[in-house]
Amino acid sequence: MKLMIIINVMKKPFRKRRMANFLNILDPQPTDKILDIGGTSFNWNLIENKFDVVLLNTKNPELTKENQMSNYSYVKGDATDLHYDDNSFDICFSNSVIEHVGSFKDQQLFAKEISRVGKRIWLQTPAKSFFFDPHYFTPFIHWFPKGFQRKIARYFTIWGLFAKPSKQRVNGFIDFIRMLTYKELKGLFPDCIIKKERFLFMTKAYLVIKM
Repeated sequence: MKLMIIINVMKKPFRKRRMANFLNILDPQPTDKILDIGGTSFNWNLIENKFDVVLLNTKNPELTKENQMSNYSYVKGDATDLHYDDNSFDICFSNSVIEHVGSFKDQQLFAKEISRVGKRIWLQTPAKSFFFDPHYFTPFIHWFPKGFQRKIARYFTIWGLFAKPSKQRVNGFIDFIRMLTYKELKGLFPDCIIKKERFLFMTKAYLVIKM
């Protein structure tokens, strides 16, 4: 829990800037139907503009005061098999999710579904080429084979030292993280613009945009 608080504090400036770019580039309107795949209210609370947003996750939401707010609705669903008609939403939004769905085949299904359901797309994912892994909160680990990651994740990453995960949790965590390259994203989203989000003159993340 302490680690998540620290991570959220560190992520906040990046996400606030990203949400400002979202407003400037896609120019969402109050009447737009927005689907946030895999998200929470965190990103949307960083901006003053209020939109009616459907927040879709694989698990049922906790019944808290925050998710009783009138402009959010929470649904349980699978991002690789969205039960919505084509072009059901004016905007499909996703932040740091596609790298968590599993294999490249699962990522292909994710890309197909978000492209089918959304008239416009705003998707962010960390760049595999960036030296720092935001999942383990540790540099370089994502460049190593998964077998080596399994050996060092528990005792030689910030995530492992704070979370103290079981071997089963480590394996599950590693199996369902697959960071993407620029070339792979171009193949997954041929009709979209791929922008590079930079930090320290290096590509930190990619933004997939369909206007």
